[in-house]
Amino acid sequence: MEVIKKLKYSGYLGFQLVYLFTFLKKITRGYFKSDKSFLQDRFLDSLGYPLNLENPKSLSEKLQFLKSIYKEELHAQVSDKYRVRDFLRDKFGEEFLIPLVLVTDDPKEVNIHTIPDFPVIVKANHDAGNYQIIRNKNEVNWNKLQTDCKWWLSWNYYYSDRELQYKSIKRKIIVEKLLITKEGKIPNDYKLNYINGKLEIVYVSVDREGGNFRNLYNADWKPLHFKWAERKKIDSVKRGPEIPAPLSFEKMKELGAEIAKLFPYVRVDFYDVDGKLYFGEITLCHGGGFFKFEPKELDYEFGKKLILK
Repeated sequence: MEVIKKLKYSGYLGFQLVYLFTFLKKITRGYFKSDKSFLQDRFLDSLGYPLNLENPKSLSEKLQFLKSIYKEELHAQVSDKYRVRDFLRDKFGEEFLIPLVLVTDDPKEVNIHTIPDFPVIVKANHDAGNYQIIRNKNEVNWNKLQTDCKWWLSWNYYYSDRELQYKSIKRKIIVEKLLITKEGKIPNDYKLNYINGKLEIVYVSVDREGGNFRNLYNADWKPLHFKWAERKKIDSVKRGPEIPAPLSFEKMKELGAEIAKLFPYVRVDFYDVDGKLYFGEITLCHGGGFFKFEPKELDYEFGKKLILK
């Protein structure tokens, strides 16, 4: 793996060789099967029971059904981390938007001259999990970062989980101001999961650069004692110490409920920085619909709440 990694950053030819190798590996792993075949195989592997799209009952099954019909412009817009800003601005104004520093489709534009002196986060607008935090731009390996940005832009995230809303997104790199609390920490990530307009689960990523815990709460901030995570990681997911509701929790719920009117299921992410509220992102299918509930029965309990019309 180290050889592959070094080759990726060695220049144009090395990048193309690694891209070809990765592309072939994705073919062997079934990334380019038909949607139905891919979903059935991935679902069984991730959740341990067969997918029933004709008569979906669990929340995970119903999420698979929903993401297979998300073809409208609105679905693509809210899933695009750049264009969702226009959606949020139209509904709520500028107040809750994270300051935007740069948007580009050219990785070379991400450099020491375009990045400000304050901390920022660099990420793609179309996928999940790829980002780089820059606290001091004078310590950045710019060749590596630009190569990473090029790598992020090379992949259509639709093929990862077959969420149709991602298929047509015009891929870009965005740079935002890094949110930091007065203690110098990245704020907790509050993911509000709405089912048919009702807030059912608040999924909180706590102390993300430290313990990186996952705490779950209901709409009244009462602890929910179950796990909801990738099957291969579920044993390592830990609940941290109980935390109080964020200062802006009521406003989070108010704004999230307005967005939830538009979708049968939606996850609206927020940050609270010492009482100041910011939008994170909007997700139409938490974990691509492949996150496992433990205990399994909760998958069906929450599935009953999601009424598909």
